[in-house]
Amino acid sequence: MKFTTFYKIYYRHRIKKASFVLKIYLIITVFFKYVFNLFYLPKSKNLDDYSKENQSLFQKDLDYLCEHFNSDKGEKFKNQYAKPSKQENKLITGHGYAKIYEKYLKEHKEKNLNIIELGSFYGNASAAFYFYFKNSQIYSADINPDMYLYKSKRLINFFTDTSSRSSIEKNILSRNIKFDLIIEDASHMLKDQIISLFTLFKNLKSGGLFIIEEIDFPEKREDMRVGQEFPDLKTILNKIINNENFNSKYINEIEKKYFLENFDKIKFYTGNVNEIAIIKKK
Repeated sequence: MKFTTFYKIYYRHRIKKASFVLKIYLIITVFFKYVFNLFYLPKSKNLDDYSKENQSLFQKDLDYLCEHFNSDKGEKFKNQYAKPSKQENKLITGHGYAKIYEKYLKEHKEKNLNIIELGSFYGNASAAFYFYFKNSQIYSADINPDMYLYKSKRLINFFTDTSSRSSIEKNILSRNIKFDLIIEDASHMLKDQIISLFTLFKNLKSGGLFIIEEIDFPEKREDMRVGQEFPDLKTILNKIINNENFNSKYINEIEKKYFLENFDKIKFYTGNVNEIAIIKKK
């Protein structure tokens, strides 16, 4: 993890909100805390090597793999969002999405798929997908790709800022890849969820799935919609289901027309705490 990443994730907002005296203290101490936390960072893992000693993982279900690699998509996980030195071994409730995913993905697990997750963080979900989809190529896009902990010939990790249409175009669309599965698990901001879906939907294969995690965040959390205009994506998708018109400053008419002509089904599911939307393409 780079110093700039450590600062952005753990200290930027604290310093902005701090009093003048506390601000000076945090600025002085943040570099030393960064160095200290480096000793607690998990080690990078080559999954091609790891798999040779752990062949049984290729036979496990997705929930087991998410818990094994500490992805919050499983039923339980250790809090990976605290500073490395503050992380505990205690298991807490995860999102519980893996079992929902498996209803849609189990029949495809042996296929050669192109899968991309937006918002990979440490890459724990990528590691779970590596074993679940043993013949697939897995792409991971994140605003802080230096945090990614896994390596493999089947893993490709790179920078993308999902708040920026131009970043998505430059870092994803320019690769000219058609994806079988796109997972949006990045910032969860109102605008970002909308841009990601409507910009990338044309790069989803026919019959492919687009999954948006925590689709209820902009509705329930003010910090996920600050300075951004409604409707949120959940509202837009419900309007589409009900054959109602919608407009958003974050969607152009070409993208809107393409989506309406090419989506097949939209389903909402509730995990242990939050909601996801699963969209199938015609």
